[in-house]
Amino acid sequence: MVHARAFRRLENKTQVFPPGLSDHFRNRLTHTIEVSQIARTVASVLGLDEQFTEALALAHDIGHPPLAHAGEQELDRLMRRFGERFEHNQHALRIVESFENRYARFPGLNLTFEVREGIVKHSRDFERGEIPELDEYLPGLRPPLEAQLIDLCDEIAYNTADLDDGYSAGLIAPQEACRSVAKFGELWEIAESQYPGASEAVRISETVRALVDWLASGLIEGTIAAAEGLSGPEQVRTHPARVVRFSPQAAACAAELKSFLRHTVYCSDAVVQARANSGGCIAQLFDFFLQHPEKMPPAYREETASQPLHRQICDYIAGMTDGFFRKTCDLMGIAGDRNKRSG
Repeated sequence: MVHARAFRRLENKTQVFPPGLSDHFRNRLTHTIEVSQIARTVASVLGLDEQFTEALALAHDIGHPPLAHAGEQELDRLMRRFGERFEHNQHALRIVESFENRYARFPGLNLTFEVREGIVKHSRDFERGEIPELDEYLPGLRPPLEAQLIDLCDEIAYNTADLDDGYSAGLIAPQEACRSVAKFGELWEIAESQYPGASEAVRISETVRALVDWLASGLIEGTIAAAEGLSGPEQVRTHPARVVRFSPQAAACAAELKSFLRHTVYCSDAVVQARANSGGCIAQLFDFFLQHPEKMPPAYREETASQPLHRQICDYIAGMTDGFFRKTCDLMGIAGDRNKRSG
């Protein structure tokens, strides 16, 4: 995974905040590293396979298109016009199975079945026939514990990181966070008493660090309690519900964090405007390639000749970094009013 082009491209893909506000916000790559660190820590304490867990953590975001979640939502909207969908986990599977051609003996990255299964199932379960193209990946069964870990470790990473970045962006005041998220308030008081001479920014860092630790501990405790009585991986697969979970206290905190961040960060003017601009840009480029498919690289057209044009275009855009996307828009002469949205 580390040597894959798709992994390297994460460095220039937006996580939440658009480029230009600061050089210090998380991008998809730094977020992925944080998820991997948290996931390996939790896996180690639970006695799970750390390398398996790390592989899934490193792969969990490689299917994301440019321009954050706005990019995924817009590509999905555009593909619905053709009776298809775009979903980043399924796109990640296509990347590791066929798009990454690094070896002479086989297509893709030659990942194990369990890693490929975890890529498409770490954040959701599905039944046979629900997603026909994924029927080989044991529909109706839960994924291994290592795969189940990734979604909640991802949640810990982005909730706490968005607190930190939101503060740096001037969108979050510590006092407001204390009122909205009880555990943050408790940890903030501890940081104030332990480090009375520290700056506000340092106390934010100490509080966020403690919150990561507390949420990870809650994930460990909740999973151990849910796994009581289970004797092996087959019982995990056939369990009525996912085994990996937060403790009730950590789950309540995570819910408070999501609500607070939605109000203060995700619905802020800066982020909402960037999201609207992003959707319009992607729609314009998609429609441009529908009219001028010859403008895509000839080698790419040849490699994907078996796919319908709309799928070729979707996958081509999804593989772009934010920077290459904007460069392509400029090159194709469609970088005018990006606030306009294509029909």
